[in-house]
Amino acid sequence: MISIIVLSIVFVLIAVRQLGRIRLQIWQVMLFGAVAVLVTGQISPLEALKAINLDVMLFLFGVFIIGQALEESGYLSHLSYMFFKRAKSVSVLVLYILFGMGMLSAFLMNDTLAIIGTPVVLVLARNNDLEPKMLLLSLAFAVTIGSVTSPIGNPQNLLIALHDGIANPFVTFFRYLLLPTIVNLLVAYLLLRIFYHRHFRKGTLNHTPSLIKDAKLAALCKASLIMLLALVLVKVVLVLIGVRVDFRLTYIALASALPIIIFSPRRFQVVKKIDWYTLIFFAAMFVLMKSVWQAGLFQSMLGALQLDLTSPGVVLGISTVLSQLVSNVPLVALYLPFLNRLAVSTTELMALAAGSTIAGNLTILGAASNVIIIQNAEKHGATITFIEFVKIGVPLTVVNLLVYWLFLSFC
Repeated sequence: MISIIVLSIVFVLIAVRQLGRIRLQIWQVMLFGAVAVLVTGQISPLEALKAINLDVMLFLFGVFIIGQALEESGYLSHLSYMFFKRAKSVSVLVLYILFGMGMLSAFLMNDTLAIIGTPVVLVLARNNDLEPKMLLLSLAFAVTIGSVTSPIGNPQNLLIALHDGIANPFVTFFRYLLLPTIVNLLVAYLLLRIFYHRHFRKGTLNHTPSLIKDAKLAALCKASLIMLLALVLVKVVLVLIGVRVDFRLTYIALASALPIIIFSPRRFQVVKKIDWYTLIFFAAMFVLMKSVWQAGLFQSMLGALQLDLTSPGVVLGISTVLSQLVSNVPLVALYLPFLNRLAVSTTELMALAAGSTIAGNLTILGAASNVIIIQNAEKHGATITFIEFVKIGVPLTVVNLLVYWLFLSFC
């Protein structure tokens, strides 16, 4: 019961982000939660260490290095200019972010685009005198919704893709989830336009070419990006031809960061400036969520509700709600064995993928990518509050779930 109380306090503190005169960061609140369950004996130190997902931590570390080097070299601003220079109005710019970042997240993983995309949208906001919150929300919704459609769009989809009942993961995910994902990206655009209607009236946007600040580091960043894309393509091909090897996203991220780590004379400066606080947040989150799950309250509540836990609609709803409380990757890891025992169809597995991923649109804690975006934005003086997020996130998630449910019902 103590774990549930601690989780409730964490949610409240993340919502208000204030304790007296002290301004709290998200990572500080989550670290408090992890320390609290450890000190009160709700989880042992050994269990806490085992709860931390090393694959996730190392993946983020590798991509953080690439993202920081891209920013330090000026190559990220250069790529941003090349991609967005044709967006001459706010409407087109938001569509570029939603569909450009969204579709890229399906293949480069949502957390990768969250890391790389945050400084990009902040520069776009600053150069065109736009509200940063609007573009940050556009990015958050883009990488969440876009990642639904691919088995490598996020870690929980990858877990589902490895399920024995899915013969051809890419074809299966595209067949079931591509069309509703496109519809939901349009829904996100419409809601952003409604909530930020005044900002959409701004005149023609100006995009200024950005100079490369460090040519050598930029060349290494380019090599890292090419390696990242190439290794992802290799992984896609291996999955398509049915070759199952231990070729994790973690290995891809770390290998892609090697050109910068090995050859750049600024390697230590880059590593020093990566977002260590976000890594602390995730380590703490794994500990707290493991403790909460061990408490058994949510399992008891599900049993008492007597729901058909294999119905697509129920799977969508439960995975969306529980992903806020135990995080989407642990939720999928726990839900999959249950579905396996019941020999469910592909439709239910796709519902689990959609629900656990689209949970990221409900609250800040619904997806790792949200936390990455906010933590990264706060380093540059911008942020999104809990209330600002859920104000748009709640109606968006409701519509998203309805769209996925309708499409899955007719598959």
